Amino acid sequence: MRRKLKMGMLGGGPGAFIGEVHRKAARMDGFVDIVAGAFDIDPVKSHQMGKELNLDSSRVYDDYKKMIEGELAMDKKDRIDFVSITTPNNWHFPMARDFLKAGFHVMCEKPMTITVDEALELQKLVEETGKVFGLMHTYTGYPMAKLGKDLISKGELGNIRKIVVRYPQGWLTDALEKTGQMQASWRTDPKQTGAGGSIGDIGIHAANLAEYFTGLRINEISADITSFVEGRPVDDDANILLRFDSGAKGVLFCSQISVGEENDLAIWIYGTKKSLEWHQEEPNYLYVKEGNGPMQVWKRGNSYVAEMSEAAGRGTRLPSGHPEALLEAIANIYNNFGDTIRKREDNLDADEKLISDFPNVDDGVRGMKFIDTVIKNSKGNEKWTSI
Repeated sequence: MRRKLKMGMLGGGPGAFIGEVHRKAARMDGFVDIVAGAFDIDPVKSHQMGKELNLDSSRVYDDYKKMIEGELAMDKKDRIDFVSITTPNNWHFPMARDFLKAGFHVMCEKPMTITVDEALELQKLVEETGKVFGLMHTYTGYPMAKLGKDLISKGELGNIRKIVVRYPQGWLTDALEKTGQMQASWRTDPKQTGAGGSIGDIGIHAANLAEYFTGLRINEISADITSFVEGRPVDDDANILLRFDSGAKGVLFCSQISVGEENDLAIWIYGTKKSLEWHQEEPNYLYVKEGNGPMQVWKRGNSYVAEMSEAAGRGTRLPSGHPEALLEAIANIYNNFGDTIRKREDNLDADEKLISDFPNVDDGVRGMKFIDTVIKNSKGNEKWTSI
């Protein structure tokens, strides 16, 4: 029987978007309780959030360092098992570093850090401490993404030749950050978000998804990034050519100035036998095509999906025809992360395919190298830049 894990949260205070999403998803299946947090840089707002969550006031902290001190002072059976970091990007590294050093497991929003050096330091710390580190690349949690990954790994598509992945949004078409809108303000501030704008916010998701589906690694980049909105110090649009370690070629574009688009992440993968297509806004369907035959539509929740992909079956809650989406995808990542913690505590090896199927610190390092390489290439004179 699964032991309930005790979760602490950093960020996710009043008015925050992603923190509330994490809270709902982490508790969806009943195996996680939120017991503590430092929810806002303003202590008053942090305690306000604690009251809204009906937490013991002694477990609501003014800042994350006091949270570490307070939790370590408790009996081990009562303190948090892991912390979830849902703050702006510039806080990810110091918080993850300090909680790992204090002996806690960590779940972190992406991007993992704002520099490659920070990412490499966290990678070393995870290895040294033996703690479980999860990275919230949300879209890998969808059952049909897992099905696509398994179809490719089993050779259904043949050798992969080309990957096309896109992530257009339109919400930053105008200078929304100048209106005081919280999400726009920090996401366009290099001090808080890092050097990458659209590439760090959504382009990194597209790159991660391409590697997750195919098992291939991007090793060279040719990029053109732009800040279309006057005065915006980070990019809001990127067009990137990709070369993979297998010889496959790819195209990635991400944009936050594509008027009318919402979260239209989508991927097309072309092999020597077949191709597949998946859309995040319609995540319960996976399309498989071949040159001399009808298109197949794989529908989440059917037994044939679980027969082909045990991971997709594990991540499915409802029968076919009852849509599952973003919260369930995030919950799948929390479930695999949590089960890995339980296995680690019992000194058992986690099942690499199922329980350990969640983004980790190595994905975080690759993400930061991707952002760094895109920026270097776009500013330099090289046609191609190696990651």
